[in-house]
Amino acid sequence: MATINWKSGIVSAGGTDLHVTRGGEGPPVVILHRDIGTLERLAFYDELAQSHEVIVPNHPGYGASPRPDWVASVRDIAVVHRCLLDQLGLSNASLIGLGFGGWIAAEMATFAPSDARRLVLVGPMGVKPPNGEILDQALISYIEYVKEGFHAPGAFERNYGATVTTTQLVQWDLCREMSFRVAWKPYMYNDSLPWLLRGVQSQALIVRGDADRIVPASAAALYAERLPNASSEIIAGTGHLIEMEQPSALARLITSFIAST
Repeated sequence: MATINWKSGIVSAGGTDLHVTRGGEGPPVVILHRDIGTLERLAFYDELAQSHEVIVPNHPGYGASPRPDWVASVRDIAVVHRCLLDQLGLSNASLIGLGFGGWIAAEMATFAPSDARRLVLVGPMGVKPPNGEILDQALISYIEYVKEGFHAPGAFERNYGATVTTTQLVQWDLCREMSFRVAWKPYMYNDSLPWLLRGVQSQALIVRGDADRIVPASAAALYAERLPNASSEIIAGTGHLIEMEQPSALARLITSFIAST
């Protein structure tokens, strides 16, 4: 696998500054990260960057992006990211949304129903599950919440180490605080989104892990039902954090889907 030259910087878009990381060459894909933020480097990103230009912005108020006082909803975040696409000249980019980022990607797709080349939602939040409930992170510590995202023994430690750094703990705490600000009532879904999804014309892929303990399977099923051009895939033996638990399997699935006609 070729070594990827990743570059990071600040881009002003939608009335705020965003920390954006870019690497690789090929058709552009924009990855919208989870409510726990994202590690700066992931094998998943490296694998996608073998055949794509990968763009990973930190959401407003997450990671290295400053927290604007006025951002109060997931739709606000989605609008900021739509402005980022325009600022970077990314027309017809594919959107890959991970968990909470799947909600953001879905909102973005409703703004411009045919703009995304492909829409990939991985264990997406954003709709109220017809059966079950999205795990409420307010009921457990932020460390336990992240651990609930993994299925395989040792997967948490492989990604975050035997002892989690103080910097990472602070980041999780700040991410959780921002998530409560933008997605608290109702928790992690938008009542109008299932109806708006009907207008999205982009080809969509809904992916979930068969051992996801964060988002019920019925949420993915609802996305697949409401998006007119959607297909579904299940990755066995993995939890909610598929990109960290089975990065190669997820990257292969997405690369094949984007390349399909």
